Amino acid sequence: MIVESFPDRTISIDKKEYLYFGGTAYLGLPTHAEYKNTLIKSIAKWGTFYGSSRNSNIKLSIFDRAEQLFATQIGTEKSLTTSSGTLAGKLVLEFLSKTESTFYHYPKTHPAILHSKSLPLFENGKLHKNLLNNTKESVVITVDAILALEVEPTSFRFLKEISSEKQITLLVDESHSLGVLGKQGEGVFKTIQNKNLKRKIMIASLGKALGLSGGVIASDENFINAIKNEVLFVSSSCANAAYLESYMVSQNLIKNQQEKLKANLRFLFKDLSLSDAFKFNENYPVIYCNSKDIYDKLFKKDIIISNFKYPNYIDDMNRIVITANHTKADLTRLKEALVSL
Repeated sequence: MIVESFPDRTISIDKKEYLYFGGTAYLGLPTHAEYKNTLIKSIAKWGTFYGSSRNSNIKLSIFDRAEQLFATQIGTEKSLTTSSGTLAGKLVLEFLSKTESTFYHYPKTHPAILHSKSLPLFENGKLHKNLLNNTKESVVITVDAILALEVEPTSFRFLKEISSEKQITLLVDESHSLGVLGKQGEGVFKTIQNKNLKRKIMIASLGKALGLSGGVIASDENFINAIKNEVLFVSSSCANAAYLESYMVSQNLIKNQQEKLKANLRFLFKDLSLSDAFKFNENYPVIYCNSKDIYDKLFKKDIIISNFKYPNYIDDMNRIVITANHTKADLTRLKEALVSL
């Protein structure tokens, strides 16, 4: 379906209005009037885009200020913004490939952090045997904080089972948890602890809950400084300065939207009883359904959800997304539609 305007809580298809429970704008920021007005003011200050290398002799102050804010919120020494979340992942993988030879990936890991020679973290439901032996070595483990088709944060208990002879670099993709999970929307990164962790690195797209164009890398100061000197980073366009300015001055609005989203989830999931075909978590704004005909059934009730073929999955993904902008009336209609299926 091709639409002529950005969908919010509703979407117009062939001049007919439907309720929209799709996309990834969990906090409802891309269509929020105040957020858009802030962006307009930020564009007046920083222009539409600064298409220069971050290593240029002329540097915009907004980058350092925004990156310090992200680092503080995420809980790391430093952070670095990029033009996309995928670029953030590829930058980190390329850098680690120079010094680390063995990569492992959690099941369903996003392609942005999937090394071409990565080994599966689990074999037949058990940790890869090489992670259990006593060979001293450094390894990289890549994992999404929340996997596609999942609604619970990934459990990192597996770290305790890995041999103490392994020095672990953990790369976590927080694209679908940053801004949503954690007390302040900081995600789950700071909660991951293990004595064998040599380094923790977080990457994320900023284009989900936060409604920004760009990506972010967060880790210790030495790592971030090294990434800044990578050829791929030096030769890439930077994140949009106006968007970063908007993020910085919109902290109160973002907190308000986070509270609205929590209230919407409490309202929707109160006394909600669904069949085993549905997967949901009362603290996460996504419901998955493995029924192949749910899209058509909801469409007939004038409700549109996300429905498409996701990489590495056999069937189409049916994804019902709740945002901070949905009204109680919207949620009531969704609730009634779901329980009637």
